[in-house]
Amino acid sequence: MEKIAVLLSVYKNDSPHYFKQAIESVLDQTYQYFTIFIGVDGPIDHSLEELLNTYEENKNIIIIKYKQNRGLACVLNDLIKESFQREYKYLARMDADDICDINRFKNQINFLLSHPEVDVVGGAITEIDENNNLRGKSIVYPLTHEESRKFFRYRDPLAHPAVLFRKSFFDKAKGYRPEYRKNQDTMLWFDGFMNGCIFANIEEIVLNFRVTDDFYNRRNGWKRAKQMLKSRIEINKTMNYDIRANIFAIFIAIMTMTPKCIKKFLYSIR
Repeated sequence: MEKIAVLLSVYKNDSPHYFKQAIESVLDQTYQYFTIFIGVDGPIDHSLEELLNTYEENKNIIIIKYKQNRGLACVLNDLIKESFQREYKYLARMDADDICDINRFKNQINFLLSHPEVDVVGGAITEIDENNNLRGKSIVYPLTHEESRKFFRYRDPLAHPAVLFRKSFFDKAKGYRPEYRKNQDTMLWFDGFMNGCIFANIEEIVLNFRVTDDFYNRRNGWKRAKQMLKSRIEINKTMNYDIRANIFAIFIAIMTMTPKCIKKFLYSIR
């Protein structure tokens, strides 16, 4: 059986309650051949520290603490390096506030084993609120590589916390760009496309994606909007997307700077 390295970063602002649910949803997988690599991104508070202590003896969990907060991209690059040193060939992403479907790993590893040309596979996601209630919104991503490439002119073709990579993805595209504390997933997909990685998604829902008020707060401000627009213009030019892709990028940048109430509405109809 192929063993999976699950890459999970946590930092001081993460909720211990959600973090525990995220970890338990991985531990409860029907596919049990995995190790969770938890990267602690700088100092954390007492409640998170206590929670991590309860997992120290778990044979399926490796906890690596970093002294400084450097951002998700840097932590993930370190965890990728660590997993490769331990000869893992499959790497799954997971965020500290989401919940895996119980069959996520089984469905995704089976797909990669039967599609050796694919370097990364995602899946559909459904949204949940603060209390794990369904929000009535699911997102189905394009299934094939060509569809993913077309989809990317407007939006990311994969849900970042819901993917399973083959080692070959990082052999081709290297790692995350450490200068991006935000949008590191978008730039990773860009690097993947430009370096010959093959993308796919499965139809099944693989993740419950948590959307709270903080979700909108993290997607706010001029600085973020400016970086997003600059990155998108670069992507659109390099990948030869048409003018509509730039128009959509401008719309998203404006949306990023709108008040939270408007952002909620626009997000609900995307």
